[in-house]
Amino acid sequence: MAVNFTYSFTMLCCLALWSFTRTSGATNVPPPHSTVKPGFPIPMSTDNPGVRKAARFGVYRYNNSSNDLFLFKELQINKAMVQIVRGLKYMLNVEIGRTMCEKREHSSLDSCHFQKKKKLQQMLRCYFEVWIMPWLHKAHVPVAVCH
Repeated sequence: MAVNFTYSFTMLCCLALWSFTRTSGATNVPPPHSTVKPGFPIPMSTDNPGVRKAARFGVYRYNNSSNDLFLFKELQINKAMVQIVRGLKYMLNVEIGRTMCEKREHSSLDSCHFQKKKKLQQMLRCYFEVWIMPWLHKAHVPVAVCH
């Protein structure tokens, strides 16, 4: 019975991820009967709304931990993978750039434009791991490495 439940639960998770990613513009997502095992990372489209939201969480984490006077925001998402582990774990390679918004302004990143002054422009390459648990309305960024 436990094996049957585990198999059924695994197939349900695969089906849920498959249908979620199908409706949100993902690429290279295997159907539920595929040989891809549950829990393994799956490539996602960098235009996927969930990927974009996860990247923004990573940028917030970077901004909160940096000593820079200005806020950064995502320039480009280069690679995205998702894995089902107690929610959705996004693994992202993102380029971020310095904006003209100062941290003390608490501006929305959507309204922040990138630096125009050559001396103040800065671009960083980052790797973010973002865990999103939608049923708890929770997001956690355990890994945010930029250089």
